[in-house]
Amino acid sequence: MVGPRVPGSPPTLKKIHVQEDEKSREEVLTMKGMKSLIVTMTGVLTLGPCLSAKHPSEAKAEQERLQNSGKVMQEILHVPDNIPQELLDKARCVVVMPSVLKAAVVVGGSYGRGTMVCRNGKDFSGPWGAPAMYALEGGSVGLQIGGEATDFVFLLMNDRAATSLLHSKVRLGADVSAAAGPKGRSASADTDAYMRAEILSYSRARGVFAGVSLEGSTLRPDGEANRKLYGKSTTAAEIITEPDTIAPSAANDLIAALQQASPQLKR
Repeated sequence: MVGPRVPGSPPTLKKIHVQEDEKSREEVLTMKGMKSLIVTMTGVLTLGPCLSAKHPSEAKAEQERLQNSGKVMQEILHVPDNIPQELLDKARCVVVMPSVLKAAVVVGGSYGRGTMVCRNGKDFSGPWGAPAMYALEGGSVGLQIGGEATDFVFLLMNDRAATSLLHSKVRLGADVSAAAGPKGRSASADTDAYMRAEILSYSRARGVFAGVSLEGSTLRPDGEANRKLYGKSTTAAEIITEPDTIAPSAANDLIAALQQASPQLKR
């Protein structure tokens, strides 16, 4: 018969087992908590670029425009008579308006929605960076659109054109000089018209790529689209000039196509 344990005497075997069981449970819970934290952090890091918008479904249209812009740029850069290399190397920014339809004229006078990508850095001499969303409106755009969707591409040829478009609406031919761009890798890009033009414009419809004049039309930052895409109120200037801006994954093809075609600015 075992009597009561005298104070100060060693704990019974049963109590030792209980203490060990409690310690084991605490260790298991701690390990589970650490695993859950690791899984959560891994998910955040993996999905981070995809979650630039607070509500991804809200930015679906903007993401599709970015993907379509990338496809347009890839295809244009691979046609035999495309943008002269010399001009592309001098461009500070490129604006792409994919699949502009004539029917869009009924929507508030707006013809197209697309994006602008610029070279990084204050002097636009770095690699191609994050995109800002833009709108093409009014002027002679409607005259250039037939019954099918038309893609438009704009090259911003100097710092003034790029800086102007980052901060405000720009009217082609008035606020900045503009001209139809030449095509063909061997085309001469040093004629007076191209040397003076701050923005060169191109169109592609029914598979035909050509320079086109869009004087009188306007390009402007699309503030609402940028808010949806980045999940916060932000300006085109902030998106393009701030070095820590993370480009949405939908823009990867567009940025990669430009970086491969023209990795360095040549003034």
